[in-house]
Amino acid sequence: HPHYTNCSSSNALFFFFAFRYNDLHVFELQEPTRVIEWIGEKSVCVAGYESSRRNEILQLLLPQKLYVKEKQGLCPERDFKVERGGFSDRPVYSLRHVPDTSLLVTSGPPDSSLQVWQLAAEDTDVVKSVSTIPTGNDSKKPWAKIATTLARTPCVLHGSRVNNVQITEIESKKNIYTAASSISDEVSGLEFLDCNTLLACCVKGRLCLADVRQPQSPLGDTSVPSALSGEQWCMGVSSGLQGSDVNAPAIARLSSEGQLTLTDLRNIPKPLKSARCKVSAASQSAEFLCVSWAPVLGGCLAISGFNGTVHIYDTRNWPVSGGEAEPLFSHKGHIFSGMDNGGDFPLVTTHAWHPWKPRMLLSAASDGSLHVWDWAESHKDS
Repeated sequence: HPHYTNCSSSNALFFFFAFRYNDLHVFELQEPTRVIEWIGEKSVCVAGYESSRRNEILQLLLPQKLYVKEKQGLCPERDFKVERGGFSDRPVYSLRHVPDTSLLVTSGPPDSSLQVWQLAAEDTDVVKSVSTIPTGNDSKKPWAKIATTLARTPCVLHGSRVNNVQITEIESKKNIYTAASSISDEVSGLEFLDCNTLLACCVKGRLCLADVRQPQSPLGDTSVPSALSGEQWCMGVSSGLQGSDVNAPAIARLSSEGQLTLTDLRNIPKPLKSARCKVSAASQSAEFLCVSWAPVLGGCLAISGFNGTVHIYDTRNWPVSGGEAEPLFSHKGHIFSGMDNGGDFPLVTTHAWHPWKPRMLLSAASDGSLHVWDWAESHKDS
């Protein structure tokens, strides 16, 4: 059974964080996760990524006070609760929920095939394996990046390189789109912008945009800032794209050297802004590199994957010219929670924003720690 703790149980943590946070919940998973995927507004899915064992997929219900909209008195539930669970025979490197369904899609080594799961009916607590989506010549391709949409029917966007990106209907396994591209760059991220438009970010930083109604080569962006040798990139897509704020920069790209570039999709070759993030060291490998826009807090984004810290930046005041940016807030809780174990500090493996609480995030680290934190608005990092 997973082990639960709360920050008040540790004096060191309590005094360090008392004035920095409105809320801090610490949860210890039996195995670390590199995925945190929201299922509705009350629960998340996490999954193990070890290659030498079966890995758990868990649906966790948040503590009650973290999902109620009105102010509560004393909430009886202070811990996460396991709602459903299942086992994967392979590492889970990516996990996406299909909106408005009970379906999950996962991917991970050793090949590019996809696994489909179902969150079973309420009277059972099982995450059930449903099917596998093969992608042809799987063993010769790296693991697939994925994105999901409901559109007219549940679909998954998947691929490991730009020239093998495709869209597959989950239930029929019918291929409904294949990118006709000569670009063979490895993909670091995929997203549906709407039911007809998809975006790919390459490991080298190039953005490729495609309309599934026009089966032609995706548009490439060759104007990535002059990259250092070995630099790798990932992307985060702003929710402003869905119309909540048409002026919001749509795409953030983060490099393994800490460079952040903001791009408006209407003018891909010309970045809106760029800055160098204040990270203590370049990411050893870009394996856990992560950038994401705040869904509620306009202009704010979070980055992780460099060390045991999650940094929050407010991009609204960035000059166009660039330079080093100061974080608005830094969550260092995983470093503290890893102190008891000795040895190396844990590395943050992923993070995710709460869908409607402006300053609340979840973050996970390589030591199995899972934190939910809401930083105090009055606190600014010096």
